[in-house]
Amino acid sequence: MKYIDEFRNPSIVNDILTSINKLVIKGRSYKIMEVCGTHTMAIAKYGLRDILPDNIDLVSGPGCPVCVISQGEIDAIFSLLEKEDVILFTYGDLMKTPGSNNESLLTYKAKGVDIRIILSPIDMLKEIENTNKELIFVSIGFETTSPANAILIKEMYKRKIKNFSVFPYNKIMPGIIDVILRDKDLNIDGFICPGHVAAVTGTNLFEPIVKKNRAAVVAGFEIIDILLAIRAIVLQVNNGTFRVENLYKRVVSDNGNSLARQHIDDVFEITSSIWRGVGSVERSGLALKDDFQQYNVLNKFDLIIESIYDKKGCKCGEILMGKKSPYECSLFSKECKPESPIGPCMVSTEGTCAAYYKYMVKSEHY
Repeated sequence: MKYIDEFRNPSIVNDILTSINKLVIKGRSYKIMEVCGTHTMAIAKYGLRDILPDNIDLVSGPGCPVCVISQGEIDAIFSLLEKEDVILFTYGDLMKTPGSNNESLLTYKAKGVDIRIILSPIDMLKEIENTNKELIFVSIGFETTSPANAILIKEMYKRKIKNFSVFPYNKIMPGIIDVILRDKDLNIDGFICPGHVAAVTGTNLFEPIVKKNRAAVVAGFEIIDILLAIRAIVLQVNNGTFRVENLYKRVVSDNGNSLARQHIDDVFEITSSIWRGVGSVERSGLALKDDFQQYNVLNKFDLIIESIYDKKGCKCGEILMGKKSPYECSLFSKECKPESPIGPCMVSTEGTCAAYYKYMVKSEHY
């Protein structure tokens, strides 16, 4: 298949669904986690939970980069805006994420704070000669966006720019996958692995999954991609033979993108990181190397990331770890809606709550 519409062909979809129904073993459950927010949104959009066999349970994992940022990390951004006259650059998904004070970047922007949405961190290079103000970039994302963030930092270093700094909030997958694998309450049988991340890292990143006798399948984001991944996971579970299977070869090579990884390695080093609802996780974040610490906004402006829990009633942390669905949060679709979010899972276009609200709202739940 070469074209997008081929990956949405109803006849092929029905054939794969028929084969999945024949493969599943009666009386056996299959718990499958997707670890990418784009998969979460696609699964909801295509209504896969409604058309798959009842004994296949799809649960969403911590694959939304905005959602997994801790409340303390979010509040540190607002703390800076309260005391410093800076220009803040951010991706659009972060604009509505609420702080502990119920403010968001949108409300700060409405009050006159200079906050600019960018599609790529490289867009900041156009601004460095136009102002003497401190230019702040909120560096978030997983392995997918980290190379571009690293390129920006390297370029600022090369140009000896002084009025530039970043919030170093990038996360990486190995540590959090290990946490999921060790959680006996989750009992995940297989993982739909994130194609975006694998395009950078290669498929070896997911070897720890199969070493724990769990299925791991790298998949694309169309309905046929996801159904093929589910079928492959069911087959691995049935056979008891586990391996990392790459079903997204049109984008992902087994070795990934060595140039992208080199950019990350040039600027960042692996560190522990705080994940919303989980706490500190080893080998799950990227810290600036010593040569680039001059660009660490936390040090430059003496900011502290405080340990702050989610707002009362918000279940984002448990939803991110696949322990609850949005339907099990009493705030979902009532106090917490896209226009008035309580937690980041309702904010981001890759958030589980946003996906459920957009595609899966059911009247009997409210």
